[in-house]
Amino acid sequence: MDYSILLEYAWVLVVLIALEGLLAADNALVLAIMVKHLPEKERKRALFYGLAGAFVFRFLSLFAISFLVGVWQVQAIGALYLFFIALNHIIRKVLIRKVVPEKEATPKEGKKAGFWMTVFKVELADIAFAVDSILAAVALAVVLPTTNLPHIGGMDGGHFLVIFTGGFIGLIIMRFAASFFVKLLHRRPGLEIAAFMIVGWVGVKLAVYTLSHPSLNVLSKEFAHSTAWKGTFYAVLVLIAVGGWFLSKDIGDTGESDHTDAKALNNPEIAATKER
Repeated sequence: MDYSILLEYAWVLVVLIALEGLLAADNALVLAIMVKHLPEKERKRALFYGLAGAFVFRFLSLFAISFLVGVWQVQAIGALYLFFIALNHIIRKVLIRKVVPEKEATPKEGKKAGFWMTVFKVELADIAFAVDSILAAVALAVVLPTTNLPHIGGMDGGHFLVIFTGGFIGLIIMRFAASFFVKLLHRRPGLEIAAFMIVGWVGVKLAVYTLSHPSLNVLSKEFAHSTAWKGTFYAVLVLIAVGGWFLSKDIGDTGESDHTDAKALNNPEIAATKER
């Protein structure tokens, strides 16, 4: 494989790992909040099932998309879905929290779900997280140069390996390093908004790839794979990431806060308190 192609693959993998890390932290915190009402022993079991479900659904999504990646309708739905989750998250974080007073925004306590119903809800969340992750990864990988590796489903083997590696590392982050990213997101809350802006921008990339599909031919295939478009895409992506870092206010580093953040995933009560 040509050195420039290897460099491009490595760069996409780095971007994927960074994006997966931020999304994994957000996902892990959501799961912790979902099981917070359970007794400690059942809570740990529910989180274990949640992690196992994350592995299973991530791999099922990957293998399913490998057979559907060439269908432009699937690509279009994927692009729209990425737009939706990005806009939905940003609107909830930026607009609703400013308009709705904190007391009104806090949900009222209702009847708590039992253990297996909680596990069921956690698995449904895992499916949504898996779809988010795989679609974002596919949008980044499908415009990479093709390789001589055997195809898997309808996907180039090199593309499949990049998506698989990024997803696998994301799961590792979710299991072992999510507390670091949770702490980072609490220190710099703007990074979470930047992460979902990147998800929306990745949706733009998938939309461009879709519009260049031979069945539509709205954009030329050459444009979707051109150096100019790739350069523009990554320049904007880096700009969003750097802007998110420097424009996000650092709320400070106190020993108590950091200790609390690091324990958030193991103690969902703490996670829920901080989220509210």
